Amino acid sequence: MTDELDKGASSAKAAREARLKAALRDNLKRRKSQARGRTGMTVVTPEDDARVRESESTSEKSGQ
Repeated sequence: MTDELDKGASSAKAAREARLKAALRDNLKRRKSQARGRTGMTVVTPEDDARVRESESTSEKSGQ
């Protein structure tokens, strides 16, 4: 009887590990795809944004 429980537990553990491996593989594929999509994008920090606004406001003032 305990052999049957052990077999059921080990097969459930193996099935869980297989599901986790598949989920991890899918997650990795998705993250790689997202990273490839982001390669052409630039990252704008709040400091960069503030510098751009300052330069725009000074150019508007000097243009008047």
